[in-house]
Amino acid sequence: MTNIIQTGGVCFGGEELPIIAGPCVIESRDHSLFMAESIAKICSEVGLPFVFKSSFDKANRTSVDSFRGPGMDEGLQILSDVKDAVGVPVLTDIHHPDQAVSAAEVVDILQIPAFLCRQTDLIEAAAKTGKIVNVKKGQFLSPWKMGSIVEKIERSGGNKILLTDRGTTFGYESLVSDMRSIPIMQETGYPVIFDATHSTQIPGAEGSNTGGAREYIPTLAKAAVAAGANGVFIEVHDNVDEAKSDAATQWPLDQLNDLLVSLKRIHEAVHA
Repeated sequence: MTNIIQTGGVCFGGEELPIIAGPCVIESRDHSLFMAESIAKICSEVGLPFVFKSSFDKANRTSVDSFRGPGMDEGLQILSDVKDAVGVPVLTDIHHPDQAVSAAEVVDILQIPAFLCRQTDLIEAAAKTGKIVNVKKGQFLSPWKMGSIVEKIERSGGNKILLTDRGTTFGYESLVSDMRSIPIMQETGYPVIFDATHSTQIPGAEGSNTGGAREYIPTLAKAAVAAGANGVFIEVHDNVDEAKSDAATQWPLDQLNDLLVSLKRIHEAVHA
């Protein structure tokens, strides 16, 4: 039995299929507001709950020259503006334990990046805020190892947990998505999200930038919903070629409606 995790009218682990979506990194206030409003409209028309996602700092970049975002103070203010103006829950990453309390004052879901999913101090700090904690499974971890991470959160007083699969390292600079990960991680008792965009990454494929295979995003997203995922994570941009982070694996805004319609149909078929 999966625990029901709720925030701002969005329910993970229930009968609906929430969508966590937004640009990889906060590029500007205007862009964030535009993207949040646009995605919210599409999700509303399709009939899927929506959580806006964007990062104030992308600390894990291939090149030291890569754009990282506006930083925590400005980034959290922008996320607060999005939350107030659009009226949707918001999610962002944190990278250090001392960011947890400040971020929790603004966002509804604190996300632990995949490469940091074993960092005990970071996980404990996030759990102690009382906010929902979304932990991305490290590319280097098997799905059954996520039980230990759940235990860390619970021992720190947290019981609002989401787990996200984003592929597993397979050889050099490749990821493979094993859909068994979804029911395996659901055995922890918490909802499992599938990250359909990061799962198509090819780290370092473009030299100083991460590459990817955007064309496979729909295939993986559909397979994950068919496998019983409790939500789908999709990074979305209105101009993917000019995106300042993860340009190769963000989904085009003008193609989002068609993808979500397909995912909803599969979800309805699975739960009929």
